[in-house]
Amino acid sequence: MKMWDGRFQESTDALVEEFNASIGFDYKLAQYDIQGSMAHAKMLAKCGIITTEDSQKIIKGLEEILAEVEAGEFEFTVELEDIHMNIEKRLTDKIGAVGGKLHTARSRNDQVALDVRLYLRDQIEQIKGLVKQLQEVLLELAEENIDIIMPGYTHLQRAQPIRLAHHLLAYQQKLKRDYDRLVDCYKRVNILPLGSGALAGTKFPIDREFVAKELGFAGVSQNSLDAVSDRDFVIEFLAAASTMMMHLSRFSEELIIWTSSEFDFVEISDSFCTGSSIMPQKKNPDIPELIRGKTGRVYGNLMQLLVTMKGLPLAYNKDMQEDKEGLFDTVDTVKKSLEIFARMMAKTKFKADKMKASTEGGFVNATDVADYLVDKDIPFREAHEIVGKSVFYCIEHNKKLSELTMEEWQGFSEVFSDDIYHAIAIETCVDARNTIGGPARAEIERVIKQEKEALN
Repeated sequence: MKMWDGRFQESTDALVEEFNASIGFDYKLAQYDIQGSMAHAKMLAKCGIITTEDSQKIIKGLEEILAEVEAGEFEFTVELEDIHMNIEKRLTDKIGAVGGKLHTARSRNDQVALDVRLYLRDQIEQIKGLVKQLQEVLLELAEENIDIIMPGYTHLQRAQPIRLAHHLLAYQQKLKRDYDRLVDCYKRVNILPLGSGALAGTKFPIDREFVAKELGFAGVSQNSLDAVSDRDFVIEFLAAASTMMMHLSRFSEELIIWTSSEFDFVEISDSFCTGSSIMPQKKNPDIPELIRGKTGRVYGNLMQLLVTMKGLPLAYNKDMQEDKEGLFDTVDTVKKSLEIFARMMAKTKFKADKMKASTEGGFVNATDVADYLVDKDIPFREAHEIVGKSVFYCIEHNKKLSELTMEEWQGFSEVFSDDIYHAIAIETCVDARNTIGGPARAEIERVIKQEKEALN
C-alpha cells in the first residue's frame, strides 16, 4: 500500500515502480531527512499543531531510526519509492498512527529541497577542509623547494625562468579562489525551503524561523514556488566543483608531462603509480591521469542538471529527481580527487638539476637581454628586434646567449658591455622580477608567509 494511493484504483506496474523509485540513491539523504523531520516535529508542537507528547514520540522514534541507519540495519525498499516514505513508514511501524502526524504542514517537495540543502551544506564544509589541506601541502612544497629554478612556459615552449615555488604557488592561488567560490556558494545553499509545501505554502500557523534556527540556516526562502522548483544552488556547486576539477586536471597534465623521459622533472612516489602488464620498465602516472579523466564526468554532471532544468515550468516536476545522482557522484569524485592529490603531492620529488638544466636551452633569458637594452635607453621595440637577431644568430651557430663573446654582442649593438653576462644569468633573471606576484625569492617568501597565515 502506498501512502498516496487513495485516489488510485490500479496497482503500480512493477517496472514503473522500479523506474519511479529514487531510494537506490537518495538513501544517502537519510540522516538529513531525519534531522529535518526532528526540527519539523519540534516546530509543530511549539505552534500547537500537534501535542508535545506526540512530538516527543515522533522525535524518539526518529532517533531510533537514525541509530538503525548508522548501524546499517535499516532496510530500504523500492516499494516505498524514496527516502522520505521509507523513513515515515518505519516511523509509523514503530510508534503507530502518531507517526502519520509528522507530515502535517509539509510536502515531499519542500522536504527533499531541505534534505538536499542539508546534505550539500555538510559536504561543502568537508570539501573546504580538503581544499585547505591541499593548499597547505603546496605551500610546504614551495617553501622546501624555493631554490629550484625551472623554465616557465607559454604554448608549452620555454619562455622565461621562474622558481618551481612560483609554479606551485600558482595552483595554490587557484585553489584559494576555489575555496572562496565554495564559501560564496554556501550562502545560497544555507536558506531554509521547508514550509513552502508542495508549491503554495500551508494554512497551518507554522514558525519557519524557528525551524531555520534549529537547523542552523541563515535565512528562510521568500517564495514558496521558487523554493521547491529550482536547483540553482546545486548547479552553482557543480559549476564550482567543475572549475576546481579543471584546476586539478591542469596540474595533473603537467605532472604527466613532467614525469615523461622527455622532461624528467619529477618523480611521483611508487605508491601513486602503476606498471604495465607487458612492459616491465613502465611506471605510469595513473593517479594524475585518472583525475584528468574524472574531470570530464564532473563536467557531465553539471551539463546534465542544466539540461534537466532548462525547460521545466513552475513548480516541482519529477524531472528534478535527476538532481541527486550527479550531485552525489560529483561530491564523491571531488573529495577523493582532492584527498589523493594532496597525498600524492606530499610524496612527489622534484629534480632540481633537470629543471635548472632546462633553463639553459630555449633562450629563456632573451627577454632579459631586451630589458637590459631598455635600461640603456634603447626603445623596447628596437631592443626586441636586436634580441631577435641575436637569438637567430645563436641558433645558426649552436650557441647560448651566455656563450656569445663581447665582440659578438657588440655586433648587434654598441651599448652591450661586460655587465650583460650578469644581467642574463638565470638567477639574476628570476630575482630581478621582484614586483608583487613575481618569481623572485623575496617575493615568494612573502607570499608563502602571507598564505600560511591566512590558512591558520
